[in-house]
Amino acid sequence: MKLSIMLGLRQVKKLIILIVGVTLLLIGLALLILPGPGILVIILGLVILAVEFIWAKRLLKKAKQYAKKAKQYAKGKIL
Repeated sequence: MKLSIMLGLRQVKKLIILIVGVTLLLIGLALLILPGPGILVIILGLVILAVEFIWAKRLLKKAKQYAKKAKQYAKGKIL
């Protein structure tokens, strides 16, 4: 009985994380067109999704690498 309750709570937690993360991703995408911090909201959504989902963790890692390259490019360090 307790195991099924624990599994149920885990599923609910995963569902809540999915809903919040995807909602933030969609808001972030909208903010890319509308005025607002779209990229930051997208990254926040990925951070939340990365708590439970491997694909989001991988995508977040790629986003961090891209941001690092963009920062170096902005500073003029990439030839």
